[in-house]
Amino acid sequence: MATSTLSIVTSTSYHPLQLPKLNKLSTSSSSRTQCHHPTIQSSTDDPTTTTSSSSLPKRRGFLQLSVGVLASSLVPLDANATRIEYYATVGEPLCDYSFAKSGLGYCDVSVGSGIQAPRGELINVHYTARFADGTVFDSSYKRGRPLTMRIGAGKVLPGLDQGILGGGGVPPMFVGGKRKLMIPSKLAYGPEPAGCFQGDCNIPGNATLLYDILFVGIYK
Repeated sequence: MATSTLSIVTSTSYHPLQLPKLNKLSTSSSSRTQCHHPTIQSSTDDPTTTTSSSSLPKRRGFLQLSVGVLASSLVPLDANATRIEYYATVGEPLCDYSFAKSGLGYCDVSVGSGIQAPRGELINVHYTARFADGTVFDSSYKRGRPLTMRIGAGKVLPGLDQGILGGGGVPPMFVGGKRKLMIPSKLAYGPEPAGCFQGDCNIPGNATLLYDILFVGIYK
């Protein structure tokens, strides 16, 4: 992988499918950026199950729940997108990955019947991105529309270029196809954290990432 594929620019246009655009991290122990995995609230934080005699934790838990519900209501989800994302993250069958020499894991849930992606062109994809433990950290379905990206031009993660275009023992995807990808860190963001803002990072260094890709079509 060429060094330019991990070039450091700015953080304003970071996207979880695309190359990291972030500031170089300091190695000083006093200014080292802390990175956090997305967390799922434990059921013990539910105000209905707390055993504390104080009402403050109850009110705090209820307030957190209310804020979460309000935030989720602001995300433009239609019924079809919700259904598709559910199947993308929960309802898909377990996948027996094949592995390329590069270390990329891939598995076709369904093979498309359309054309394959032209290298260097814009394509539309729906995706759900997860950490190795299954935690979802991003999904195009939450935005209610597919992502348009330029494939095979060094604009997205190397593992996505190979996983969609094929090569190195990986068959290409075709329009309408759905594929699961297991992308090792060397084909993703490498040793550096990504998506960092004010000391918090969405993606830790050396992270293996799992993507569910639906090849929607060629951008027109």
